[in-house]
Amino acid sequence: MATVGNIDEILDGHIVLDLECLDRIYLNAYVPNLQVAGQVVTFFAHHRKQPIASPALFAQMGDAFRTAVATFAEQHGIPVVHFGKDDRKIDVIQPYYRRADQPGVIAIGIAQEFQSVFAAYDRSIKRDKPRPTAHYAFVKADRRVTVYYFYVADAHFGLGFIKICAYFPYPAKVWVNGHEWAKRAAAAKGLVFTELANGFAACATPKQLQRICDRLGPADLQRFFDRWMTVIPTPLGTADRNAAYWWELSLRQVETSRTLVFDAPRRARAFFEALVADNLDLGRPDEVKLVFGRQIRSNTVGSFATKVVTRGVDVTVNIFYRHSRIKEYLKEGRALRIETVCNSPDDLGCKRRLVNLPELQAKARAANRRLLTIQRAGQSCTVATALYERIALPSVEEGQRTGALRFGDPRVMALAGALCVTLNAVTGFTNRSLRAQVAGLLGTPYTTSQMTYDLRRLRRKGLIRRNARSHSYTLTADGLRVAIFYTKLQHRLLAPLLAANLPPAPADLRQALRVIDHHVDNYIQCARLKHAA
Repeated sequence: MATVGNIDEILDGHIVLDLECLDRIYLNAYVPNLQVAGQVVTFFAHHRKQPIASPALFAQMGDAFRTAVATFAEQHGIPVVHFGKDDRKIDVIQPYYRRADQPGVIAIGIAQEFQSVFAAYDRSIKRDKPRPTAHYAFVKADRRVTVYYFYVADAHFGLGFIKICAYFPYPAKVWVNGHEWAKRAAAAKGLVFTELANGFAACATPKQLQRICDRLGPADLQRFFDRWMTVIPTPLGTADRNAAYWWELSLRQVETSRTLVFDAPRRARAFFEALVADNLDLGRPDEVKLVFGRQIRSNTVGSFATKVVTRGVDVTVNIFYRHSRIKEYLKEGRALRIETVCNSPDDLGCKRRLVNLPELQAKARAANRRLLTIQRAGQSCTVATALYERIALPSVEEGQRTGALRFGDPRVMALAGALCVTLNAVTGFTNRSLRAQVAGLLGTPYTTSQMTYDLRRLRRKGLIRRNARSHSYTLTADGLRVAIFYTKLQHRLLAPLLAANLPPAPADLRQALRVIDHHVDNYIQCARLKHAA
């Protein structure tokens, strides 16, 4: 059997750069005072002094905005690009960005997309006694409408865009790249570094570089938005802004990355070989749910799974949680990239406003670190003699005699296997959720009282801890180590060795065992020992 490298050995001493940074950032821009029907009426009737809040006013504002965009493009010689249905927009825009020699709007993209906009209907015609004048009601609906992508070359962020819908209430989006901001900020500070595609490959002063990456926050994103909203045409003007009708930013999709650059490409490849060989089957990866540090209940909406995607020689590990995921892959064959892609701040227990970005980033970074910690634990599960004796033998814990968790006992082995299933569930498991997994592995009835007794044993021996103000538990470092050790020792070592005389054991090993059996039988015959009846 070929020997696969150890993750700990590969990571320790062979990382030349370990960097955490915000990557791609996608923000919502919305007008808070134009989100419900009553606010629409107030906007037209009181702010704009219109006698009737009519959908015709939507058309007037939309037409004026379209005309302003066309005029802006013509006056400044900005190319206008009509995106096709299957176009990858960033690839279409890259040639325009490469030709840009100074900051400015480099292209305007036009597309038809579904947006949440206001639709109107005349309520007067639905009454028994119609009103003499029209009376409109407004509701939010998804409609396929025109959107404008204003692509900019920014002095601080590089390539980015602001997308504005051409229909009321003009929802918008903002996209920037955190790594590009960090590169420009590092260059401005005089740091010497080597670029990696969408990242860094090396830096003479990594601690300074990390401090720069840590600086990127809500104020920088707000400045980007404010700077370009004074340049591009908008459907709302200065008078609207002075009356509090202006866009605010909220979090839509935030990618938080950790990049570990190896000293040689072969280290990166060895890492992934070790990862695939040793982690993806241990602990039932299709059950991995909570690297994200969040709890899953029976009514939790979303996807919870681990998928391995192979394209040619490239492997990507995707861990899905609700609307979000963690991606783990090799970048340019020399760096390990771990990215938590949060598609909804709610997934990590955060609010959506831009000011909550630091909290979201901290939780995403923690998820990235937990993933790597758990993967390292899969190969660093050797149990010291003292710990093994305390676990595998009866002992007195907290002043009370506590039963042993003996290796080989079917119930204990099922319990260890179930803990491996939930080893990524760092926020905890309950009596009910763990009992279902143990019963499934044990294959025999397993009662609530048995689970309660086992949880008491695990807690007293320091393998789990109870979470404050809840009925859930989490594994301790010793608990994680013991659960993996028991499971690996049984399934990876003893089971294959005990079945080494049968397929799929290698043919040369089976042949060697047959030779040993033959010689042992000869010694028994020569000793004139009979087989037991």
